[in-house]
Amino acid sequence: MLPKKFRLKKKKVFESVFKKGKVIKGQSVFLNIKKNNLTYSRFGFVVGKKTAKKAVIRNKIKRRLREIVRREILNIKDGFDVVIVANPKIVEKDYQEIKKELKSIFKKGKLLK
Repeated sequence: MLPKKFRLKKKKVFESVFKKGKVIKGQSVFLNIKKNNLTYSRFGFVVGKKTAKKAVIRNKIKRRLREIVRREILNIKDGFDVVIVANPKIVEKDYQEIKKELKSIFKKGKLLK
């Protein structure tokens, strides 16, 4: 599980990342990135009903995304708020494919150390 200090929780923070953040798109995931003035990066995950109708599948996707971020947290630069939003195409992908795509998007957004 992703430690609490690395999570985005408040609605206001999510809204500010969506309004003022930079968007990086992938095939099945896109990132909204905004600088914060902290010594660590925080992450939020959004999987809407349009992505998957069943809550079980939405939660499974969120668990996969959280686990990928948890394992990569040491390689990610500090000082960013990141919201990861899933598209419907993510349902067809397995863990390894999602991991590969997320890593490439992190590189594209210059989030990796």
